[in-house]
Amino acid sequence: MSWRGILTMVLLVGALLSGWAVLRHHPRQSSQGSANGRSDYVLRDFELISLDDSGKESFTLRAPLLQETPGAKTMDLAQPVFLLPDAEGRYWHVQSRTEDPRKVVMNTAQLNLFPNTRKATSRAIVTVTEPGLTMRGRGMQADLATRRFTLLSQTTARYVPSR
Repeated sequence: MSWRGILTMVLLVGALLSGWAVLRHHPRQSSQGSANGRSDYVLRDFELISLDDSGKESFTLRAPLLQETPGAKTMDLAQPVFLLPDAEGRYWHVQSRTEDPRKVVMNTAQLNLFPNTRKATSRAIVTVTEPGLTMRGRGMQADLATRRFTLLSQTTARYVPSR
């Protein structure tokens, strides 16, 4: 299992949580959004760099569009790209909603990302696929520092050897 698959899902959730936190902590002029149904704000071709408590880069998010949904207190993030620095100064690169040339893919409907501790968890169904192997389970714990994950319950695996 490659760490890249885990990282892809972790960074996607991190971007969504970051955006949600920004929306939650900034007062709005109107709880219903603009009177004409347009977004109160739209960011195009932006880059967000999140720093940890010591001022070091925790992760970077780039995307072509971030848009608030009027009246719903939600936001839409189009094609996010996450860059997460590792201990060697290189970046883990994670993209969403595009073709991904990596061989390991992890899918889940819900993921909690903890950048400060390099951990990720999920209570939802998680499916991990790579050539010849599909694993599925309910719940997951991942340690991004060691690049290991554990599916917690109802786990199945299907291995099809290459010919």
